[in-house]
Amino acid sequence: MMGRGAAYDLVHNDAVERVIVADIDTKCAESLAKEMGDKAEPRTVDGTDKSQLKKVFSEVDSVISAISYKVNLLHTQVAIDTGTHFCDLGGNYKIVESQLELNAQAKDAGVTVVPDSGLAPGMVNVIARQGIDYLDRVESVKIRVGGLQQEPRPPLNYALIFSVEGLINEYVEPCMVLRDGKIKFEEPLVGFEEIVFPAPFGKLEAFNTSGGTSTLPLTYRGKIKDLDYKTIRYPGHGHKMWCLMKLGFMASEAVKIDGKDVSPRRVLETLLEKNLPESGKDVTLVRVNVEGWKGTESRNVEYQVIDYFDDETGLTSMMRTTAFPASVTAMMMADGRIKERGVLPPERSVPPGPFIEELQARGIRIEKRIL
Repeated sequence: MMGRGAAYDLVHNDAVERVIVADIDTKCAESLAKEMGDKAEPRTVDGTDKSQLKKVFSEVDSVISAISYKVNLLHTQVAIDTGTHFCDLGGNYKIVESQLELNAQAKDAGVTVVPDSGLAPGMVNVIARQGIDYLDRVESVKIRVGGLQQEPRPPLNYALIFSVEGLINEYVEPCMVLRDGKIKFEEPLVGFEEIVFPAPFGKLEAFNTSGGTSTLPLTYRGKIKDLDYKTIRYPGHGHKMWCLMKLGFMASEAVKIDGKDVSPRRVLETLLEKNLPESGKDVTLVRVNVEGWKGTESRNVEYQVIDYFDDETGLTSMMRTTAFPASVTAMMMADGRIKERGVLPPERSVPPGPFIEELQARGIRIEKRIL
């Protein structure tokens, strides 16, 4: 889904000469390339095979990885080996940590690698940085993000609009935050708060989930007092998922059932994929609040995004708000607007002004208010 969004954006960019659409499934690659038109070329590539990856990486200026986070470290190594700029959609902070350890090697190779280049983390990191840079002293950063159906349906008032693997990760892993300028880890699926968006959404809920802050606490440790991330959902969703988690359905460790080892998490993932309603038309809601001081006056820099399913292109909002930031980052690496080399998180490598302008040009409205 996200790969389709990135390919769409790139083939519609006049500066792009060619887009290789690579997938382990030949039919999938061919189908997407046909849909994208003459600029797109299908290629069968196993994303875990280093020799296949090296061959295709060597043919291009930038690569976007829109598959499992499990291969992102390998892809980073291949990018360094081939001198190719690279970004990915993230999904697991431990993998990002390992990628960041290759910073010196990437710098020596003259390439830029930007992990976590999707929506959250990704776009929100860059937005937060702009707000942080505007203020002289920052007290708090609050990032709230949700991908929702426009018309919620039971049983969870939710549909899978991105990877079920990534979704469960958000619900089970510790949440890195800043509290009093220090890195802390809080539990997921707690910390509920009410958040209000304009009609037709009204009152929604937000709660702790992992991964959304990514590297932000490390980047701003000691510089910002409090920083956290919460996921937005329709009311009631979070408690239902908390119950499933507490009952053990999100545990990866196998349990014995009729003498066979069964992973509860794999069962839950399979059942969610099978039984949740089709996503239909979706909406992405984002609110980033950066509070602090400008000179001697207190300020709240608020960013808001309400992005809808695109009827004209058939792209979901989650595809637009996740894939377009990655494609913009890939282009900025290729054309030189991202100049620094190494393995760098979005808030350190991506210039906020040009990045936000590019997203606005693609119809993703990022409203900014200074209160």
